[in-house]
Amino acid sequence: QVQLVESGGGLVQAGESLSLSCAASGSIFSIDAMGWYRQAPGKQRELVARITSGGVTTYADSVKGRTTISRDNAKNTVYLQMSSLKPEDTAVYYCYLLEHNDDDPAGEEYDYWGQGTQVTVSL
Repeated sequence: QVQLVESGGGLVQAGESLSLSCAASGSIFSIDAMGWYRQAPGKQRELVARITSGGVTTYADSVKGRTTISRDNAKNTVYLQMSSLKPEDTAVYYCYLLEHNDDDPAGEEYDYWGQGTQVTVSL
């Protein structure tokens, strides 16, 4: 099992910046990707950003240009830096990890999720 512990959420004002971090621990095999999703009240969970083991990044259009995702492979930790925050960024942010076991010939992937951290952006 893999445990993901998020930190860095909170209340910020519009226009400010925020940093989130997520540390993975436990029985970690080969990480394929780590990233962040978010879910606002009454809405579906959506991708914010992800980064693959090779460093390829993907961002939601709504955060592109003001968000940076990075990863420390040695620490199995992923970071999310957001600037110019808007009230519509208010949501619970979830860290996720996608991995596979090199010894599994089926190549099945497994995903794990953090407990979520609240980000609230006020006017």
